[in-house]
Amino acid sequence: MIYLKRKKALILLADGTIFHGKSIGKEGTAFGEVCFNTGTTGYQEIFTDPSYYGQLMVTTNAHIGNYGTKDDEVESNSIKIAGLICKNFSFNYSRPSGDMSLEEFLNENNLLAISDVDTRALVSHIRDHGAMNAVISTDVDNIEGLKKQLAEVPSMEGLELASQVSTKEPYYFGDEKATYKIAALDIGIKKNILRNLAKRDAYIKVFPYNSKFEDLEAFKPDGYFLSNGPGDPEPLVEAQTVAKEIIKRDLPLFGICLGHQIIALANGISTYKMHHGHRGINHPVKNLVTTKGEITSQNHGFAINREETEAHPDIEITHVHLNDHTVAGIKMKNKNCFSVQYHPEASPGPNDSTYLFDEFIQNIQNN
Repeated sequence: MIYLKRKKALILLADGTIFHGKSIGKEGTAFGEVCFNTGTTGYQEIFTDPSYYGQLMVTTNAHIGNYGTKDDEVESNSIKIAGLICKNFSFNYSRPSGDMSLEEFLNENNLLAISDVDTRALVSHIRDHGAMNAVISTDVDNIEGLKKQLAEVPSMEGLELASQVSTKEPYYFGDEKATYKIAALDIGIKKNILRNLAKRDAYIKVFPYNSKFEDLEAFKPDGYFLSNGPGDPEPLVEAQTVAKEIIKRDLPLFGICLGHQIIALANGISTYKMHHGHRGINHPVKNLVTTKGEITSQNHGFAINREETEAHPDIEITHVHLNDHTVAGIKMKNKNCFSVQYHPEASPGPNDSTYLFDEFIQNIQNN
């Protein structure tokens, strides 16, 4: 049986801790920052989310692959995680509408994955000791060699990754006859964000991460959007410059996740690397404007400084994360600009926050 022939594999963390498992199929070695996602569904969307670029993904749900994959359930054109770590891997799937098994999907994308890992213990370790670099490998007899290689992997802190996932050339999304035109800066954009904007009668032109404000302005957009994405926001100086120009001109601006952090940095608010981040589809957020609660989809390892945000005369905190009270949303008091740290487009996750896209369109209409 295939289960008996699978090769031994391991996870080696930067602090020297080792966890054991078995390879799914592909043999080799993969490096990245180890993190975990608590979602019970949506693994295909998670694996193809550009925000996860360079990360080894631990899925806390016990069963992965049981419903296969579907061609239209991707958030980019390829898998973006560096490797997959799970407990029970399903080689077969039972969804009639599925296009292929997860095993086939991983092989098609040449991704190293390991299962039969004590993910409860691994996640507990990350929660206690923080997100850190790690290596997964089938080269189980080369511990010292793997340690040396792992020591050379750069920290996520200070790492610019948007250039690795952004489009190389501008492209369009939606109906060119739509009522509104939106210029989107792609620093790791998810497809469902574009779908949500197009659904609201918008025609979007998506620009590479290093585009200048003049490039976006030439499209003559009604509004501007800064996308989600991977890595540390601080090195993205060009994106911050674009945000400053948009804000200075008081043009409608909306930012999600990394885009939210870019807007904060453009206003002189610092960001910091979180202990182990927020990644899942059941994160509770409170809207301070409406006082309503929202269950949200989140994926970020950096956040903006709350004390600096509260002290900023031009910024209002609109949303807070109810687990740790980090800033989950802001708006500018005197400019047409707002942003959130979480994912209103979800995919995967609940749709409690899709109203934010409506607010963006409303801001465009009021401009």
